[in-house]
Amino acid sequence: MPAKHQDPGLVDGLFQLSFKLQGTLARIAAEHDLSIVQVRLLGILRDREPAMLQLARYLELEKSSLSGLVDRAEKRGLVERVPSPDDGRGSNIRVTARGRKLSRVIEAEAAAEVAKLVGVLPSSERERLGGLVAQIVAGIAGAPDSRL
Repeated sequence: MPAKHQDPGLVDGLFQLSFKLQGTLARIAAEHDLSIVQVRLLGILRDREPAMLQLARYLELEKSSLSGLVDRAEKRGLVERVPSPDDGRGSNIRVTARGRKLSRVIEAEAAAEVAKLVGVLPSSERERLGGLVAQIVAGIAGAPDSRL
């Protein structure tokens, strides 16, 4: 739909919600001495072991920036580099048990905050909202799956 036909209340509301969610995630991340990008890194690694180039694409980072991010996470024991099964010279990135545990804590804290936000809605509306959000996310072409 062209922007001129958009409901200004919808646009404003979605951005306000986005700012609230980003602020909440930033606060939760900071409480664990992480950045939002580091939280995204752990979320991406939850169920996959991507190569550095794939990870750079998911996070929309230059490879040099990603190297520093992975180095810092590796020093904290949150991720590890493992030999790539596809490239003898390359490595894939894997979350460690410590990183997985921290990711679960952050996910639970974020879920509790979201539950508070949507708690103003009746159960049926929360379910409907979940379905609508899933439709929107599915419609984002080329969006990387970078869950919490």
